[in-house]
Amino acid sequence: MTSTLQALHFKLLTQATGQSTIRACEREIDRQYDIVPSVICSMCCLFGLIYCFFGYRCFKAIMFLTGLMFGSIVIFMLCYKERVLDTQLSMEASVGIGLGIGILCGLVTMLVRSVGLFMVGLLLGLLVAVSTLLVLEQFYHPRTMWVPIGLLLGAGMFFAVLTLQWQRFFTVLSTAVFGSAVITVTVDYFIEIFLLVQYVYERIKVSPVQPMCWYSWVILGIWPVLTALGVLVQFKITAEGYSHTEVIISRRRRRVQLMRIRQREAKRKQRRQRRSYQEQAYRRKPNPVRRYDGDVLSPSYIQSFRDRQAGCSPSGGAQTMVDVDYDCGSTVPLTSSAPAVRV
Repeated sequence: MTSTLQALHFKLLTQATGQSTIRACEREIDRQYDIVPSVICSMCCLFGLIYCFFGYRCFKAIMFLTGLMFGSIVIFMLCYKERVLDTQLSMEASVGIGLGIGILCGLVTMLVRSVGLFMVGLLLGLLVAVSTLLVLEQFYHPRTMWVPIGLLLGAGMFFAVLTLQWQRFFTVLSTAVFGSAVITVTVDYFIEIFLLVQYVYERIKVSPVQPMCWYSWVILGIWPVLTALGVLVQFKITAEGYSHTEVIISRRRRRVQLMRIRQREAKRKQRRQRRSYQEQAYRRKPNPVRRYDGDVLSPSYIQSFRDRQAGCSPSGGAQTMVDVDYDCGSTVPLTSSAPAVRV
């Protein structure tokens, strides 16, 4: 852990000015890389590429990482620099506490969209304030530390409010600026061991002016170039046709459609139950069976009918009309064991 801290510690090649600074720029930098900081910087470079070119597309992930970064850095600085319960925490304990609270902050910024957008805008304002301090140092050196503090707070709050108002544009701009800044820092580590970061830190502390070497300015030039490229790529390719608000609206629409479908099914079930109940309560009686010509009659009934016809009629002519509605009755049963005959 000691070697890691030594590798990550900010280094200055010289504290002098003038000719000694020129000699320091011409002198070869002693690069001693450690495994842990090298791996961390490589991962940060990968995240910087995702931020720069796919920031708005990965909206939820960006919200989570922004909250994680802010929470972890602030809590780590408080735990490591200040005494907690009259005890000085170690590096490992400070890192663990910072990561734990950073994860909670990341969840809050991911789930609460307004908080996440505010943090994204605040990050953009801080980076704009840092770039303003670098440009201002070439013309004017502040005498008090309140100048950079006021500039950082003012720019952060200003861009945070703008991001809440115009969410898409400033989210794309913030992710492009921050991603390119992370890539610039990783390149600065592999080339000159954080000399550019040390220069920026001194500008915030209003330390005496130490001019940068030419290759530091070349590394710093990566920042605006990647920022412009990231904004262009996101607006034309990765963020084209995508909106974080439409995702939320589509989910709400799905829920509303599911609720409507369930309501329709419930109404259909109620109607079916009502119809079945009415059918059971108001059933019609079956119609009585009627007999027509051609019904099955027993042979005994036919024979008795013929006998009565022969006995009642005065003449046995073939053309005599038969009146069925006579008073002569028959005591022969209608049912018989003989086979049925159709008339």
